[in-house]
Amino acid sequence: MALPTPTDNELLRLMMAGEEAAFVTLYRRRQGGVYRFAWQMSGSSAIAEEVTQEVFLALIGDPRQYDPARGTLSGYLYGIARHQVWRCLERDRRRVSIEEEEPWQAPAQEDPLSELARRERIETVRRAVLALPMRYREVVVLCDLEEMGYAETAATLGCAVGTIRSRLHRARALLAGKLAVGLRAGHASRCLV
Repeated sequence: MALPTPTDNELLRLMMAGEEAAFVTLYRRRQGGVYRFAWQMSGSSAIAEEVTQEVFLALIGDPRQYDPARGTLSGYLYGIARHQVWRCLERDRRRVSIEEEEPWQAPAQEDPLSELARRERIETVRRAVLALPMRYREVVVLCDLEEMGYAETAATLGCAVGTIRSRLHRARALLAGKLAVGLRAGHASRCLV
C-alpha cells in the first residue's frame, strides 16, 4: 500500500522543521509551473530561470511569510514570481526578445509541413500573449495557461475575483484580435512564397 502524497502545506511544515527532502519534493513539484509562468510573462528563459531561483530562495529564506488562510502555496509562489518578473523587466528596461528559442523540444511529426504550420501557430500565439499589456497577460497566463482558478488568481494578484473575470474577458478579446491579425499575416506570407 502506497503512502499518501504529502500536501504542499505538509511539505512546507516539514521543510520548516529542517527536513531537506521536503524542500526538494516541494521544489520538484512547483518549480516547473513557476518557470513556465515567468517564461510566459517575460518571453525570456534567462529571466524565467532567475525568477524561479529567487522564488525558492525567498521561500527558504522566510517560509513563515506564507499564510495558508490567504490562499494556496502555489498561488503564493506565483505571487512572488509575479513581483520578480516585474522587477527583472523594470531592471532591464528594454523590450524582451521574443525571438528566443523555446525551452522545450516538440516531438517530431511525420509531415514536415504540418510541423512547420504547428510551430508557426505556436509562435503566433506566443507573440500575441507577450504583446498583451502586463495586467492582461498575467491573467491569461495564470487562468488559461497554468489553469489556475479565478479565486486563486485573485489571491495571487491581490484583487477581486470580478476584476480577474473582467481582465480575462478583455484579455481574451485582445488576444483574439491579435491572433486574427497574426494568422492572416502568416497565411499571406506563405502565399507569397
